[in-house]
Amino acid sequence: MPAQTAPAKTQPPVAVLSRQDPKGQAARLLEHGSVLLLPDLDFDIAGFEDALYAQVSNEGVKNISYNPATGELKGAAAEGFAREQLVEIVARYSRWAEDLVRELMPAYGAKLQVGRTSWRPRSADHNLSKRKDDRRLHVDAFPSTPLQGRRILRVFRNVNPAGESRYWRVGEPFADYAGRFLRNARPMAPGAGALLQALGVTKGRRTAYDQLMLQLHDQAKDDDGYQAAAPHWDVSFPPGATWMVFTDAVVHAALGGRYAFEQTFYLPVAAMEDEAASPLRTLERLTGKALV
Repeated sequence: MPAQTAPAKTQPPVAVLSRQDPKGQAARLLEHGSVLLLPDLDFDIAGFEDALYAQVSNEGVKNISYNPATGELKGAAAEGFAREQLVEIVARYSRWAEDLVRELMPAYGAKLQVGRTSWRPRSADHNLSKRKDDRRLHVDAFPSTPLQGRRILRVFRNVNPAGESRYWRVGEPFADYAGRFLRNARPMAPGAGALLQALGVTKGRRTAYDQLMLQLHDQAKDDDGYQAAAPHWDVSFPPGATWMVFTDAVVHAALGGRYAFEQTFYLPVAAMEDEAASPLRTLERLTGKALV
């Protein structure tokens, strides 16, 4: 496991949950900042090992991306039958993850929006810029895809064939993280959101919320002092582990590990059980302004 940069806390914010636990418990835990670990789930990859564990990603590509809406696969070097198998198993994971979220959090219902799926066969890249280096603590924000307040829920599964864990660092509560960096945040210029959309820079209109979230992401990753001294827990997810987390609110860093699936979902704030726990409402309280 990579060396620690600061003393780690002793009680990680990881909640272990079983499918047999009461429905709705998962949403409460996730919305209030837990990383939810589900250790008793099966996802069968038998027959797809060759497609998954070959050198399937293009040079310089960190993750292979799959769009469940179109069936398009990006970033994969595999061709022919191997590519077909890769598409099939990644699509199968996407459906499996969606079924899991809908089972554990039925209240989200039709409001849940399915995003992209990724296959992550590589370890963290050490040659990235600070802002693209996911080994540095951050919350997720997307420059080209404004969320306009929607939540980012992600479901991961480690399928490493050599017994290697996936290593994460989990940071402080979102309100504390935001409070550190908001004083240096710059407001978005009037009309900038509409202009970025018109120019095709963003897929949708960037709001004041998106602008703030991008700055919180960038400032944290740029700040060497914060990365070295920020409070954190170090967490490992062994092969066979499934975990889910709202990555727009849980400060995290992916330190190492290969061969993991990931499925992204988006959730409107109004669909949450506790809307006040969202980054949108937290930032509005801290700034005293409506942000969408």
